[in-house]
Amino acid sequence: MKFVDEADIRVEAGRGGDGCASFRREKYIPRGGPNGGDGGHGGSVFLVACEEINTLVDFRVRRRFRAKRGHGGAGKNMTGASGEDLYINVPKGTIIADLDTGETLGDLTEEGQTLLVARGGRGGLGNTRFKSSTNRAPRQFTQGEPGEQRHLKLELKLLADVGLLGLPNAGKSTLIRSLSAARPKVADYPFTTLHPSLGVVALDTERSFVMADIPGLIEGAAQGAGLGIQFLKHLQRTRLLLHIVDACPVAGESSPEEAVRAIEAELEGYSEALAMQPRWLVVNKLDLLPPDSRAQRVADVKASLGWAEPAFGVSAATGEGTAQLAEAVMAYLQAAASSTEEEEAD
Repeated sequence: MKFVDEADIRVEAGRGGDGCASFRREKYIPRGGPNGGDGGHGGSVFLVACEEINTLVDFRVRRRFRAKRGHGGAGKNMTGASGEDLYINVPKGTIIADLDTGETLGDLTEEGQTLLVARGGRGGLGNTRFKSSTNRAPRQFTQGEPGEQRHLKLELKLLADVGLLGLPNAGKSTLIRSLSAARPKVADYPFTTLHPSLGVVALDTERSFVMADIPGLIEGAAQGAGLGIQFLKHLQRTRLLLHIVDACPVAGESSPEEAVRAIEAELEGYSEALAMQPRWLVVNKLDLLPPDSRAQRVADVKASLGWAEPAFGVSAATGEGTAQLAEAVMAYLQAAASSTEEEEAD
């Protein structure tokens, strides 16, 4: 299924029911007085975060959503039934904004989290409401109020602990296939990844984390070149970035050092906050080097970059070094979670 991370929809809350102008008419009670009931309230529209949905593709087909209107009041002081509220399921990680005002209405990140996006109109008042000592037979009533209508933009950002980034053909998809059950397309040419992929990396029954793979970046991505820039937003939610580089680029391709600097420039051009996120270096495709020179290759790349953060050497194709990388990432995430809990406790 094609990944869709943005969609525009229109939501319309229900109109309130009209109030009723009615008088009591019974035998032997010729002037029974007003007994018109109020109208029911219109239904409201809510968005609900749902784990079972992972794209916004359904909203490319259906774009308009209407809640039920309230029923009108009736005699005998009967209030009309309120319209049924409308609940729309969206993926976790969806950001909702009003397209007309630009206002961000909410960010649904937890299962079952609910956001009111259009409030139903209030029901009108029946003529009983206008009865007074000086107006004993009121004939006035009010109509129901219209419900809110909004033109919304839904934007999905994947919820992942770890994000992979790098130039095309660096081996990001192969790495996520090696560590998880995700099966993104892998081929011997660049830009095989056309949409993000999520994979759960399970070290044992109690330790796991979610990894996100996005299309490869190229020079000029921050100005819209290539595919990856469309999905960099997904990396903003991650707690750690793994920067994948090719240990043995073929002739004409960027060296590991050039690849790292190129991606860093694009990150800074896209978002300063994203550029400042924790980022580890992963030198991939070590299986193309003799075994006795692999560790030295990683050390050389790290030294040439002046890399201060952790660096790892792996072969995603053979699995070499991937277990150690996953253990280190898990330890980092657990330590970060513990630190966050302590800060919240203080």
